[in-house]
Amino acid sequence: MNFKLDENLDPRIGLLLAEGGHDVETVISEGMSGRSDDELYAVCRRECRTLVTLDLDFANPLRFPPEGMMGIVVLRPAMASLPLIRLTAEGALSHIKSGRSRGQLWIVEPGRIRVHDSKRPPGNAEDEV
Repeated sequence: MNFKLDENLDPRIGLLLAEGGHDVETVISEGMSGRSDDELYAVCRRECRTLVTLDLDFANPLRFPPEGMMGIVVLRPAMASLPLIRLTAEGALSHIKSGRSRGQLWIVEPGRIRVHDSKRPPGNAEDEV
């Protein structure tokens, strides 16, 4: 899978994904730091990359609809420290590797993943993996 890491994530999280055989680009390495969320969303759509971020703005499927793009993964560790972010990302890796995030919004918390899929009937748009 192809991923783009938001600037709010340490590049070592990208190494974790790359070690799993994924293609990973980062906002920082591409000189996109400081760009708006709307620009980042558009770039991810155009490049067919799943966005991985800590930014809760991307957890709003009305503002950033995940359908039509590879997906959005919002990491929600208990605290914003590298070890906890890494543990949260590792907890989602097996599910991420499945490629099932296409067109979906994943809210990844320690021990659970909430999935928003707009293709499900109203009232059933969110599930847990």
